[in-house]
Amino acid sequence: MSEAALLTRVDRKYLLPREAAAAILARADPATRVLEIAGQREFAYDSVYFDTPDHLSYRLTAQRRRRRFKLRTRSYLDTGTAYLELKTKSGRGSTVKDRMGYDPADRARLTTEGRAYLSGLLEGHGHDPVLVERLRPSLVSRYHRATLLLPDGSRATVDTQLSWGDGGDRAIALPHHVILESKSLGPPSGLDRALWRAGHRPSGISKFGTGTAALHPELPGNKWARTLRGPFARPAHTPKESS
Repeated sequence: MSEAALLTRVDRKYLLPREAAAAILARADPATRVLEIAGQREFAYDSVYFDTPDHLSYRLTAQRRRRRFKLRTRSYLDTGTAYLELKTKSGRGSTVKDRMGYDPADRARLTTEGRAYLSGLLEGHGHDPVLVERLRPSLVSRYHRATLLLPDGSRATVDTQLSWGDGGDRAIALPHHVILESKSLGPPSGLDRALWRAGHRPSGISKFGTGTAALHPELPGNKWARTLRGPFARPAHTPKESS
């Protein structure tokens, strides 16, 4: 597991058809390895994002505000573990991630302990701690992830079975697409160069930002406009209609 950790990294995300991703990965360096835990190579993730009724967290992100925050619970369905995670941007633009262990049964709500934890963090990062009282589940993101360990020291994640929902009547799924994210120490990895040769360039996709914009076209989505013109460019539908 320690080999997969990168202390200072550059992330590049690509949204591409599943067949295209498979073709590129099939030509990867034979020394590439897949992270394996207890004989398993693909793991199911479930993330519940929290926002205010007026989508403050989303708007701060969409408007590229220097001080912004993103709150979610992330559940690792195969191991039955979960975390409450807060990502903040400092005034200097650096990203800070704080998290605490969380009961998976509470994944879609903020517990008393969770609220107390978040209030202190938000205040410490220059946000009004009272915001905690306004936060409620706004987006559920589900996917399966495999992690690649590349011979040049970089790594990549491959997310499949992508879906988003708001917990109500809005949902969207991209079963025929993949989010491939390279994580290198700075210079482009061999995988990045292979993607570029095949005509794929990093996109601005964000599971929280793009997912919210796709489900709520009434919100400003200029930051993700190019991505939204791709496979997301169809109406959100009810889960019943998608089955």
